Amino acid sequence: ITALAAEDRCHLNGLAMREGKPRYVTALARTDDAHGWREHKGTSGLVIDVTTDAVIAEGLSMPHSPRWHDNRLWVLESGKGTLGVVDLDSGWVETIAVLPGFTRGLAFIGPYALVGLSQVRESVFTQLPITAQAAERNCGVWMVDTRNGAIAGFLKFDGVVQEIFDVTTLPGRWPVFVDQGQLTQNAFVVPESVLAEIGQAQGS
Repeated sequence: ITALAAEDRCHLNGLAMREGKPRYVTALARTDDAHGWREHKGTSGLVIDVTTDAVIAEGLSMPHSPRWHDNRLWVLESGKGTLGVVDLDSGWVETIAVLPGFTRGLAFIGPYALVGLSQVRESVFTQLPITAQAAERNCGVWMVDTRNGAIAGFLKFDGVVQEIFDVTTLPGRWPVFVDQGQLTQNAFVVPESVLAEIGQAQGS
C-alpha cells in the first residue's frame, strides 16, 4: 500500500493477537488501487505477519478472522465457508470444517470453535466457491469440534438477521439478546436435541 487513503485498496479485515501483541492480519488481495480487491476477491486473499511484513499464506478465498489458539493459527475462508489451520512454514491451509454459510467471526471455548455464518450478499459476493454451490447458506453461529471437524451444535437465525460480523465469548455471563424484541422474536432456531437438553437441565 503506497498511501493511507479511505479507498479500501486491499480490504484488510482481521487481526490475530499472539502473546498479547498484534501478529497476523488478513487481507483480500495485494492490490493498491481503490477497491482493487474486488476483482480478485475469491482467489487472492493472504495472511501477513505484521512483525516481519512476510506473507504467511496466499491464494485464499476471502480470508477473515485470524486467531491464534492452542499454538496454531486459525483462519476462516469466507469465500469457501471454511474453518482452517495455517501451516506457518509452508503456507498451506488445512481445512478443518466446511460450514453452510459465509464464515466471518471466530472464537474458541477449549477445543470448540464458534464460527459466525452469514447469508451471502449476491450483489457483492458473486463468483465465489460458496455462491457457485447450490447448498443452503445460513446465518447464525456454528460450534465446531476442532479435534475432528464435527459440528457440535449451532444457533441459526431464520428471519431478518442475515449477517454475522464477529463472534466473542463472555465467560461467566448468562446469554441474552440485546434488543427490544422486534429483531430476535421468532428469528432464531435451536436444534431440537439442544432444547431437550435444556428442558432436562431445568427440570433437575
